[in-house]
Amino acid sequence: MEKAALVIVDFYKGRDDWSTEDALEELKTLVVSSGASCELEFLCKRDTPAPNYFIGKGKVEELALLCEENDIDVVVFNDDLSGTQQRNLEQILDIKTIDRTQLILDIFAQRAMSLEGKLQVELAQLEYLLPRLTGMGIILSRLGGGIGTRGPGEQKLEADRRRIKKKIVKLKKEIGEQQRIKQFQAKKRKEESIASCAIIGYTNAGKSTLLNNLTESHVIAKDQMFSTLDPIARRLILPNNQRIILMDTVGFLHRLPHHLIEAFKATLEGLVSADLLIHVLDISHPLAYKQNESVLEILEELDVLDKPIINALNKIDNIDDRDLLKELQPDFKNSVCISAKTKKNLNLLIDKIMFQFQNMRQIIKVLIPHDKMNLLNMLYEEGNVIKKEFKDGKIYVEAEVSEKLKSIICDKHKCQIY
Repeated sequence: MEKAALVIVDFYKGRDDWSTEDALEELKTLVVSSGASCELEFLCKRDTPAPNYFIGKGKVEELALLCEENDIDVVVFNDDLSGTQQRNLEQILDIKTIDRTQLILDIFAQRAMSLEGKLQVELAQLEYLLPRLTGMGIILSRLGGGIGTRGPGEQKLEADRRRIKKKIVKLKKEIGEQQRIKQFQAKKRKEESIASCAIIGYTNAGKSTLLNNLTESHVIAKDQMFSTLDPIARRLILPNNQRIILMDTVGFLHRLPHHLIEAFKATLEGLVSADLLIHVLDISHPLAYKQNESVLEILEELDVLDKPIINALNKIDNIDDRDLLKELQPDFKNSVCISAKTKKNLNLLIDKIMFQFQNMRQIIKVLIPHDKMNLLNMLYEEGNVIKKEFKDGKIYVEAEVSEKLKSIICDKHKCQIY
């Protein structure tokens, strides 16, 4: 396991309302999620980043001594470094030096399993490397393992700009083909009146656990950041027999680099096409409000804030003070307190989902002939039968159905509307 030194710079002017301590804790979690251990924390203050070393040459020399004393393998900065800054830092530190974006990309490279996920990770890595080629130092000179080195590999990283640009064009084309398939699938779902619901939220908020317990699936769910990178869809049958598609999505993160959002827009296509969003929020986390703001910022960037949102305030099993929950819940509109892990209140969440989709269903009153009993079975399987009785030698049925099922019963099979 690699030993990592974490570098946090507190800028006096301030960039947002996240404190230095908050940023440090999140960076620690990212480093541990990547498979390294946090052995050293190095905090410093500046007005603005130093152009050559980001933190100033004197601080770099001080950091170099500490890294040597603690036998550090990799230095991780919580801010993006330019290629020149990275090269200059490595010349003094003589240790692999990466920034927060490289760390996130490394975790993505570990988690990506599908073809689409791997393509998007490679695209994001190459787009990150392209403007930094002239300044890259140790990171380009070694193929070895460890955080910050997974992905395209040395041969691609040492390729000239022209080759990388050609590769980027090719990757974008392949991702575009994957995206067209998803758009076709979304269009087909719309035609079949199958509602879709995207589970979104901050990384490690419990999205995959919720998907598993709602649909009896076995998606990998671990207590780590970005445990699920590839989009996953499962079918859920609501108590009124309505079938919907639940989609798990990649977790969001504070200050998620813009180009990463762009690179993973194909993965987030399901979120854009969804009829409903379930925002899973770890309400037990001390930074719950700030994480909520980060998610809303990304939703705004994706232009999906106008969609209906259910706030699932998760991990209430970690909160002993129930009065505190009562105080927190009013701050989140259309919310329900749940524990995805213990399944507490999942029935209340399902009720909210069902209520949200009620406007996509309608009541029909039809007479079904005895020789078309298969249609009655269809109403029971795909609709919600409210009333059934015999009338005029036929079966009178009142049922709540989708637009597609109404078309099959009333238009295709010409059942008499009562």
